[in-house]
This record gives sequence, C-alpha cells and structure tokens, in this order.
Amino acid sequence: MTAALTVPTLRGDRAADARALSEVTAGAEEILAGLPPRVDRDAGQQDLAARVHADCRALREEFLRAHAAQLYRELTGDHTRRPRLPEVAYAAADLVPGLVPTAAQIAAELRHEQAGKEGREIDQGILFGALLALPDAGEHLVESMLGPVPRSLELADLFARKGQLELGSVRLSRTGGVTRLEVHNDHCLNAEDNQLAEDMETAVDLVLLDGETRVGMLRGAPMSHPRYAGRRVFSAGINLRDLHRGRISYVDFLLARELGYLNKIVRGLHPGDGSPPVQKPWVAVVESFAIGGGAQLAMVFDRVVAAADAYFSLPAAQEGIVPGASNLRLIRRAGSRLARQMILGGRKVWAHETDGRLLCDEVADPREIEAVAARAAEQLSAPAVVANRRMLGLAEEPPQRFREYMAAFAGVQAYRMYSDDVLGKVERAALHGMNG
Repeated sequence: MTAALTVPTLRGDRAADARALSEVTAGAEEILAGLPPRVDRDAGQQDLAARVHADCRALREEFLRAHAAQLYRELTGDHTRRPRLPEVAYAAADLVPGLVPTAAQIAAELRHEQAGKEGREIDQGILFGALLALPDAGEHLVESMLGPVPRSLELADLFARKGQLELGSVRLSRTGGVTRLEVHNDHCLNAEDNQLAEDMETAVDLVLLDGETRVGMLRGAPMSHPRYAGRRVFSAGINLRDLHRGRISYVDFLLARELGYLNKIVRGLHPGDGSPPVQKPWVAVVESFAIGGGAQLAMVFDRVVAAADAYFSLPAAQEGIVPGASNLRLIRRAGSRLARQMILGGRKVWAHETDGRLLCDEVADPREIEAVAARAAEQLSAPAVVANRRMLGLAEEPPQRFREYMAAFAGVQAYRMYSDDVLGKVERAALHGMNG
C-alpha cells in the first residue's frame, strides 16, 4: 500500500500548527474508520494502520516540542489552576483536536480487550512525556497531583470523627495515632486495578489530612483465595487479567498511581497555597509476597517490616512493562547488581535472605509481626521524624530527578502497554490467573 497521509512540516506558529495537526489527524481517523476492528485486520491493513499512527505520532511529537509550554499555560490559566491528569488530557483534546484522544474515544477503547484497542493511550503518553520534561510545566503538574482528590475532602470530616472508614477495597482504622490501611482486594490476592488505585489514593489522603494520625501503616487483609485462605497477602502486583481485558487505564492507573498516592507517601500532600506539603511517616507490613507493584509500593515506605516467609519480586521485564519508578529507586536501596537481577532477571528475594535486608528493615516471625510493626510505628511517632524524613527525601530523590524520570516513563510505558510481546504475555498470564 502507498503512504496513507501527507504530513506537513510545522511552521512554529501555535495556531497554524494546531490547524495543520487537526487536519492531518482528521484524515487519519477517516482511514482508520474504513478499516475493520484491529483484531480482524489482515497484514496489509495492520501495516496501513501502523503507518497512519506512526505519522500522526511523529507530528504530535513535533507539535509538542514547539508548543508544549504554551499549551500547558493555556490549559492551566498560566499555572493558576491545578487540573489532574485526566482533566489535562481531555482539555488538551478539546483545545487542539487530534493531539490526544477525546473522552469518547477512550470510552470506545474500553469496549475492547487490550489487544483489540487502537492504542490511543499512547498519544496521552506522548503528551505527558512532553509536559513532564518541561521544568516549569512538569513541576506544576507533579505538584498538582499531590493535592487531595475530591473524594478525600468529602470524607475527611467523617473519618476525623469516627476514626474508621470503609472505602471498598481499603479499610481505614485509627488507634492511638496510628491509622492502619488494610487492603482487601482479596478476589485477586490484592492485585492492583483501577478501583484499588482510586481507593488507595483516597486512603493516603485521609491519613495525611487527619490531625489525629501521626503514622500510616499499610497491611494486606486475610485472603479468601483457596491457596491463601486465611493468610494475609501484601500485594500480587498489577491485575494482569484486567490488563488483558483492557480495564487498566494508562492515565488513571499507570501514570496517576506514580504521580498520585505513591508520590504522596514520599512527598506528602500539597496544600496548593505555597506552604510545604504535609508529610507523615509510613510503615509497610509485608506478608506472603510483594510482587511487582507490591514491591514498588514497599520502596516508598519509611519502615518495611516483612514476615520471614515473605518474598519480593519485580517481574515487569518478563511481562514487558516498566515497573513504575522502581528503576529509579531500587538501585539506591539495593545496589545496581540486585536491581538488575530483580528487574531484568525476575529474581525472587526472600525476606530472610541476606539480600532481603536491603528490601526491608526488619524480618519478623510471622506470629510476632503485629508487635514488631507496632514498635516500628511507635519509633516513627517521634516529633523529629517528619522533619528528618523530609530532608532525607530531598537528598535521596530530588523532585527534579523524579520529574525527569517520570517524563521518560510516561512515553515508554504507554508504548509498552501496546507492544506485541506484552499483549501476548498478559493474555497467557490472564489465562493462568497470574498477576505481577
């Protein structure tokens, strides 16, 4: 087949370049609309669609190289508003048609399994990679994602009064200044999905907003799964079955998770009024296993208490995706060799191993882990802990370094979600009921 599109060279004028991009992408949509659904295309049709997408993505990247800073100023009222990731994405779709998918286009994608989608989330990855790469816009976007979500603000008074709350897949309970977050996504061994990510961000916000809470503690609930019935499980990682079914959102899960509740645990809740973020220390209690996203999660905690029979693993390279910010954080915690063994080689590290002590602070007899975790929380309740964790964070992971990493991650992860090897691996994993 011949070239599908005539792609112009942009001229550097924001309005003219936006019109040119919109015209080209409108033509691309006509071509794609004339093709069968992705899973029904023959080799020639697949090649045509791939070249259409490649041409449009090259043009989007060229547009953003020239105009990303101006675009972000327009989207945020010259940085006076603080929209979250979905608001930025869909506002950009309205402002520059064809730059990123509309809400309707993303909704249409959700009707398909991952392998049957057009891959429009890749264009969102291109947008956020460009925005995060800009020092001013990227810093503003990262800080915006540190603000409390509306659901948290609605529930803050209720939690402050009662000291306990049920969020669906996370339970909160405050006792003696320690708020325990118990994850009970037990139908899938606490694997992470869109709903759990939303519940976790709300729960983290509530801990940081609550004046009576000095320390947050995360633990998995006892499971109902036949193999682990009655046992507590920390996390089985990303829900690969949901990913296979097309139910894992790039913006609302893969990107928002890193910039949202994980970063809030690290850096605190940003009030948006120029004052420092509200930080509190955190304890993770790892039982059974912390696989994939679970291991990523444990890395952001101040104290990790692990049962002696628990293990950590990061099988993302075998699955084909990038394990969040683990590539940034694990080297600092465990060294380059162990980081490569885990991320590239899929090594499983048991808490009781010598190398396990690089991934957790205390290894406890499973029968005594509650008492050990309580002592850890008490130690972190000391008045000077918050100030010192803030200074440790600045030294260990400066905001600029995190932003630069996330700029690269935004694009790489979006492409990996739709690569042929990932689609094949998640299908096989989903069929075998695996997560990671």
